[in-house]
Amino acid sequence: MDRSFTEIDQKHSMITILICFLIAVIEGIDIQAAGVAASGVKAHFALSASELGLFFSAGILGLLPGALVGGRYADQIGRKKVLIWSVTIFAVFTLCTSWVSSFYSLLLVRFLAGAGLGAAMPNLIALASESTTPEKRGRAVGLMYCGMPIGAILVSLLAAYDMSGNWKTIFYVGGIVPLIVVPLMIKFLPESREFLKAQDAVKSSDQKKLSYKDLFSREYAPRTILLWVSYFFTLMVVYIMLSWLPSLFMELGFSRKDGSMAMVFFQIGAAIGTVVLGMLIDRYKKAYVIILMYLGILFGLFSLNSASTLNLMFVAAAIMGTFTIGGQGVLYAFGSFVYPTHLRGQGVGAASAVGRIGAMMGPAIAGQLLAMGSGATGVISAAIPCIVISAVIMVLLARRLENA
Repeated sequence: MDRSFTEIDQKHSMITILICFLIAVIEGIDIQAAGVAASGVKAHFALSASELGLFFSAGILGLLPGALVGGRYADQIGRKKVLIWSVTIFAVFTLCTSWVSSFYSLLLVRFLAGAGLGAAMPNLIALASESTTPEKRGRAVGLMYCGMPIGAILVSLLAAYDMSGNWKTIFYVGGIVPLIVVPLMIKFLPESREFLKAQDAVKSSDQKKLSYKDLFSREYAPRTILLWVSYFFTLMVVYIMLSWLPSLFMELGFSRKDGSMAMVFFQIGAAIGTVVLGMLIDRYKKAYVIILMYLGILFGLFSLNSASTLNLMFVAAAIMGTFTIGGQGVLYAFGSFVYPTHLRGQGVGAASAVGRIGAMMGPAIAGQLLAMGSGATGVISAAIPCIVISAVIMVLLARRLENA
C-alpha cells in the first residue's frame, strides 16, 4: 500500500516537473523575444530609441503585479488553476503583440503578457517544490527552472535560422506553443498535495483568511525583509548581464557576433548551473551553497574585467550564466523553504515582485554608467557591491532558518 502510494507520488512529481519545465522554456523564449525582435519592432512602428526602451520595460513592468496577484491567489484557490489562467493570459497577449497596430496598444499587450508571465512564476516554484519531498525541493526547482535558459537558447537559434526575417514569427511561436500546453496542463497536471492538505486544515478550523500582512508577522517579518533585499540586488545584477552582456563585449572591443556568442555561452552555463546548484542545495548546508553561488558570481565578474582573449571572455560569460541564472534558481528554491505551504505562493510571489524592481533598475543604472563614460569595467565593478550585500543577507537568512 505504501509502496503503491510512493510510486503514484513519484509519477505525479515527474509529470509536474516536466510540465513546469515546458512552461519555463516558454518563459525563457519570451524573455529573449523582445531583444531578438527589437530591430523589426522598431522599424515596423517607427520607434525612437526611448520608445523602444519603453517596449522593453512594459513586459518587465507587467511582471510585478502578476507575481503579486498570482502568488496571492495560488494560496487561495490553488496553484494549478492560477497557472492555467496565467499561461493562457500570457499566450493570448503574446499573440496580440503580432496583431496590434499602434505603439500604445503594443505597450498594453506587452504589459499584460508580462503580467501573465509574472503570475506563472510563483506557481511554477510552488508546484515544483511541493511535488516532491523537502529533501529534493532544490533539485525539483532547479530542473524546472533550467527551462528558462534553454528557452532563451532556442530563441537565439530560431533567430539565427529564421529565413523569413519577420519579427512577428517569434511572437507567433511564443503565443501558440503555450496554447498547446494549456490542454496538457488541464488534463495531466496534478494539483499540489501539500496545498490540498493545507486547504483541508483551514476548512476544518476557524483560521482566518490569509493576507500579505501575514508575511510581516513576528515569525516571518525578518525572513521576508531579508529575502526581499537579496532578491532585489541579485536580480539587479542578473538583468544587467541579460540586457547588457553583448553590449559590454562590444565596449571591450569585441564584435557584435562575439557578443551574441557570449550570450549563448551565458545561457548554456545557466542551464547547467540551475540543475547543479539545485542538487547541491539539497545535499549540503544551504549557507555553504549560497556562499559558493555568490563567490561564483564574483569570480565571474572579476573574470569579465580581467580576461584578455575572446576564449577567456566566453569562459567568463559561461561562469556568469552558471552562477547568476543558476543562483536565481537557488533563490527561488530557497524561497520555498522560507515559507510554509499556506504562505508559499504569496511569499515567493512578493519576493519575486521586489526582485523585478531590481531587474528594472539594473539595466537602467548600467545604461547611465555607460553614458557617463564608466565603460564596461565600471558597470561590472558597480555590480560587485550588490553581490556582496546579497551574499551576506542570504547567509544570515540561511542561519536563521537553521536555528528556527
